[in-house]
Amino acid sequence: MIIDGLQCGHFDRAAFETLLAGTVGGVVNTCGFWEGAIESMDSIGRWRDLVRENSDIAEIALTADDISRISGEGKLAIIMGFQNANLFQGRIRFVEMFAELGVRVVQLTYNNQNELGGSCYEVEDSGLARFGREVIREMNAAGILVDCSHVGDRTTLDAIKVSEKPIAVTHANAQSLFFHKRNKSDDVIRALRDTGGVIGCAAYRNITGDEYCASIEAWCTMVARKVDIAGIDSVAIGTDKSHNFAAPDYAWMRKGRWTRGEDYGASAAGKPLKAAPPEWFQKVEDIKVIPDGLRAVGFSEEEVAKITHKNWLRLYEATFRKP
Repeated sequence: MIIDGLQCGHFDRAAFETLLAGTVGGVVNTCGFWEGAIESMDSIGRWRDLVRENSDIAEIALTADDISRISGEGKLAIIMGFQNANLFQGRIRFVEMFAELGVRVVQLTYNNQNELGGSCYEVEDSGLARFGREVIREMNAAGILVDCSHVGDRTTLDAIKVSEKPIAVTHANAQSLFFHKRNKSDDVIRALRDTGGVIGCAAYRNITGDEYCASIEAWCTMVARKVDIAGIDSVAIGTDKSHNFAAPDYAWMRKGRWTRGEDYGASAAGKPLKAAPPEWFQKVEDIKVIPDGLRAVGFSEEEVAKITHKNWLRLYEATFRKP
């Protein structure tokens, strides 16, 4: 089984089928980027409808045990997530309420500094704000995993210290292997290791680089180098793969409502709107080549299992609250 710690886009039955064809047993979706509370509830409602309409092949998972059970039944476990904390809309009580609606993973910031803390793209990372500390404590209590993928390094380190439970970087790579503002310093990765956290290895070309996208062996070599930094228990998969994205989706993801100008996110001026997928990951179902790729670069069967699913399951068991 493969668990993908983060995907996004417009899922449909065909997307579910391609994930299952790729031996994916669980995936964290992206219910929103910039949306407030009401829009986020609308998104959750649409996801519930979609899963209900495809209940023969998909089910929403609330616990680590749910993921194992759903996957064991040959279905896809959907783990509800958001890439920003806007859904809480400044209200501490909303954290528990969204947890009760099934949300299990929330990123503190998305590209911009917000009332919780600093993002990876700010000139100065402000660190975790007072409200951010309160939200993390509430997320710990409510059973929502703290995600710091687009969060600045200082704020991420603060979050690791404040959180009473291990946190995640669901989809990023190591800056020491490929420099990009979206990637994480070795200090952050080691702090995750030391506190039981997990980093999901991304396959998004803009933060992975052409070298590591050239073949499955090259990408798995990157994974092995990240294991050298983080240890075998703190590295997993978080491809950042998107489904059915078009130009308006990229504009919303990168610009939201906060700018009239251009913002390129992890891309840059002059680059294609949509980054080319890795050579080994042209179709969603190609994710199934990862286990053999990991074996080819020297990982044992137990290590392959940890990277593909066991590390995520351990983290989910430690952070998701049983309903």
